Amino acid sequence: MGRKKILGVLGGMGPAASAEFMRILTQRFPAKCDQDHPVVYLLSDASIPDRNNYLTGKGENPQALIHADLDKLAGWGAELLAVTCNTAHGLINNFRDELKAPLIHIVEATVTAAKEKAPHGAWMVATLGTINCGLYQKEAEKQNFRLLVPPEDIKQKIQSIIRIVKTGDMKTAGEKMSEAVRELWKIEKLPVVTACTELPLAYDASGLSAEMNVSSLDALADACIKAIQSD
Repeated sequence: MGRKKILGVLGGMGPAASAEFMRILTQRFPAKCDQDHPVVYLLSDASIPDRNNYLTGKGENPQALIHADLDKLAGWGAELLAVTCNTAHGLINNFRDELKAPLIHIVEATVTAAKEKAPHGAWMVATLGTINCGLYQKEAEKQNFRLLVPPEDIKQKIQSIIRIVKTGDMKTAGEKMSEAVRELWKIEKLPVVTACTELPLAYDASGLSAEMNVSSLDALADACIKAIQSD
């Protein structure tokens, strides 16, 4: 295999999501031995203040710490950067051009993956902060992709599921995810873009068809693998 770029991953938002990203990245990377895999620096910083709380007006601004952590990864030698939190990108977009290494943008990667898998459109489930700042809606419009936002009551249910995943109660998270998605499917049966990195874990625990999920963790991993191997 040719030279692979070093990837720096900022995780801890939450820890289970970044651990799952590393599993997916390792599982999907075309390797036959340890040495075929890329060098990856993971900074799992669970001390970063809650991104959704800040974007919904309830907590402290985590932007400076996110920026500092990404600079730290670049300082360690990362040639590419990735962040395993969709909501954080609502802040990262404010300083993306200042980063010391290129960012593999989870929202751009996920909308691209959704358009390829479901050209007729999809539902988006995400944090209230991600929805309110229009991260996915703007990228979907840019890519001319039909992306539906859930009704208010289902948005609130999804937010509660994210909190449950963070506690580690995957059984309850899966049950509630199944209920919420089936409510969306009563409106229109479309694939679901799990646009918060906790939500692919809840979807996997839900018993719903994997074919109806566009995972932001999968999309980010695939985009990183492509970038790691690029010239």
